Amino acid sequence: MAANNSVVGGESSTYKINDRIIVVQVLVSVFLCINFLLITTLFMKDFYTAILFATTLLSDSLFLIMTDFLLILSHIKFTMQMWLCVIMYIVLSMYTFVTPVTLTAMTLERFVAICMPLRHGELCSARRALHCILIIHSLSSILCIVILSIFFASAPFSFYTQGRICSMEIFIFYKWQGHLQSAIQQFYFVIMCIAIVFCCVKIMKVAKAASGENTKSTWKGLRMVILHAFQLLLCLIQLWCPLIEAAVLQIRFEVIFLVKYMNYIFFILAPRCLSPLIYGLRDETFVHALKSCDFFGLSKRNTPKM
Repeated sequence: MAANNSVVGGESSTYKINDRIIVVQVLVSVFLCINFLLITTLFMKDFYTAILFATTLLSDSLFLIMTDFLLILSHIKFTMQMWLCVIMYIVLSMYTFVTPVTLTAMTLERFVAICMPLRHGELCSARRALHCILIIHSLSSILCIVILSIFFASAPFSFYTQGRICSMEIFIFYKWQGHLQSAIQQFYFVIMCIAIVFCCVKIMKVAKAASGENTKSTWKGLRMVILHAFQLLLCLIQLWCPLIEAAVLQIRFEVIFLVKYMNYIFFILAPRCLSPLIYGLRDETFVHALKSCDFFGLSKRNTPKM
């Protein structure tokens, strides 16, 4: 009787895991479809002022494709050589931070537009946006460089030819490496939170001092910054996920897979699904452009004068 209960429980667990995988595939597919439409619109309409937004869409799409791919491989217990896993870790580690750092940059752009409107055209040009993208990727690579430098110095050469299930935890050999990684992540968290709070306070002061049409425009900008802050908060909570999972692992090992699944849904998928909804589908310019675009020749193109 005990053996039968164990078998039934195992089958039920496998069934639940399969359901979770299906849910993730549906969510990722919807997200990528929306992103594809918005990215196509950006390139077809030449929205040079939305360079940071396009960067967020592209980085989020790449990040979710790779994490979803690793999720499926982990589910089927597929092993790969470590040199390939190292390459995937480099990309994922960098693009984990690209979205929150880009959101911080977009918040600063709103701050400049509202609080320093005369300098907005000079500081927020398309050329400076390209420079900003390089800075964003450089800042996002710091943790990856630190962890991989320690990893390359610690791992034997034979390690790279071994076949293992690829996960981010295999690059942590020593406990102090995990503490160092956590410290760097929390440093990012604090700096970004300070930037968001600073911009919100400054914009609120300008909103109170403004009058007429300026008040309406300023409060609209403040609402956008608050949406930035909410999405950024979800992204930054992702940096706490390893700490949460490590604590759960010490308390109850059997629920660790459920905790990882919930973290993936709420703190990886959710923030990256909010980006197109906040900055794309809420923007009338993008909505009109999406309606006027000729996707795959299915509708007659009627290009508005932007």
